[in-house]
Amino acid sequence: MADELELEETEKPKGKGKLFLIIGIVVVLLGGGAAAFLMMGGEEPAAEATAGGEAVEQVEETNTGEAKYVGMPRPFLFNLAGPQRSRLVEIKVQLMVRGDDNEVTAKKHIPLIEDALLSTFSTADVSKLKTQVGKDDLRQKALLNVQNTLNPVAGKKVVEKVLFTGFVMQ
Repeated sequence: MADELELEETEKPKGKGKLFLIIGIVVVLLGGGAAAFLMMGGEEPAAEATAGGEAVEQVEETNTGEAKYVGMPRPFLFNLAGPQRSRLVEIKVQLMVRGDDNEVTAKKHIPLIEDALLSTFSTADVSKLKTQVGKDDLRQKALLNVQNTLNPVAGKKVVEKVLFTGFVMQ
């Protein structure tokens, strides 16, 4: 009988020891997998395969430079036809760019930017400009128009934001 008690007591610790060993191995494997995932998960692929199987370097411009603001030399003043009467609109604009070279490029092409902005502003709807949503929509359209106009000339995205620093509608 004493032999049976000793046998039972020795079997129980062996079972618990195996369980702890298995749990320890699982924890180590999960920890290693998580560490590997975190280390490799943050990287973006540096090359992309093309149809011919050749690797092509992916070059993306990052806007990490200091934000600079380029003001338009004069406010935009234009008439918009409304349902009851014409409205006179005056918008003061500044452009947000990143880095000194984009600032120089934007200043160099101010006449082109002014043309793009004026063509965008002249197509605006008076009833929409009375709301903040309409103004935000106009700002977004202006940004896209300026970027699309400057991209062929400058070869890169120069303007990051179009800011309205003054907006008057009479």
